[in-house]
Amino acid sequence: MRTLRTPEERFADLPDFPYEPRYAEVADGLRMAYVEAGRADGAPVVLLHGEPTWSFLYRHVMRELAAAGLRAIAVDLVGFGRSDKPAERADHTYARHVEWTRALLFDALGLTGVTMVGQDWGGLIGLRIAAEHPERVAMIVAANTGLPTGDIPMPEVWHRFRAAVMNAPTLDIARFVQAGCKTELPAAVRAAYDAPFPDESYKAAAKALPGLVPITPDDPAAPANRAAWQVLTTLDRPFLVAFSDGDPITGGMAPILIKSMPGARGRSHPVITGAGHFLQEDAGTELGRHIAKFVTAT
Repeated sequence: MRTLRTPEERFADLPDFPYEPRYAEVADGLRMAYVEAGRADGAPVVLLHGEPTWSFLYRHVMRELAAAGLRAIAVDLVGFGRSDKPAERADHTYARHVEWTRALLFDALGLTGVTMVGQDWGGLIGLRIAAEHPERVAMIVAANTGLPTGDIPMPEVWHRFRAAVMNAPTLDIARFVQAGCKTELPAAVRAAYDAPFPDESYKAAAKALPGLVPITPDDPAAPANRAAWQVLTTLDRPFLVAFSDGDPITGGMAPILIKSMPGARGRSHPVITGAGHFLQEDAGTELGRHIAKFVTAT
């Protein structure tokens, strides 16, 4: 598998992101990156981003978690941020991304008692890991995400997004991130989202992931996701649903998660107003405070 590694100078002068990158090998020389904030002995809160962002997305959330005495760990998924980037779309499968991320969290970092926070693809991966390794997970936070099995149709807006990404000869990463936000992103923030991708050859993961979401019942990933649902809907782990009020793609999943997850019942779940799909950009401080309160109070 041929991989690319973004030159470190691409990440110079990132706004509000002073965290030093750390790295771990997860498979056959494949390196994943992550950053940390807060107390080294604090309760670990794993922050998983989605398509087409990276750990930079969680910079405001990390600040709040660190202030609460927690250990915030924001991961760059394979193909994103500072992590290595397999160069072919075919290198990317749902199962591989789950395994790569699991290897980082549990084999390399040895984490236990984890609060798993996932948004967008971060939830598709994080919920699978939580279901397959519940002994390592203490709590779960779902933020504008889901766990599709292909048994329920995806909204039309998602199909348009999928087609736009997979068919674009040139993928404008910053534009797609901006389209998922309610607030206007400063030029330096937009540049930070473009930073991991010096040219189109680095964008195989960003172009592949929409096509890996199970949209038919016979999708290769559908059985594993159905099995994860069976575990999660019987798993008594505290579960927080923290969605925005302005996400046309995943918004319909919030009531389903609240109803289905045992650890979500009887709990107050925040609805973050004035935020879009990337609620970490639109309301990262607020989201961080909700997560911090959930973890420290539970």
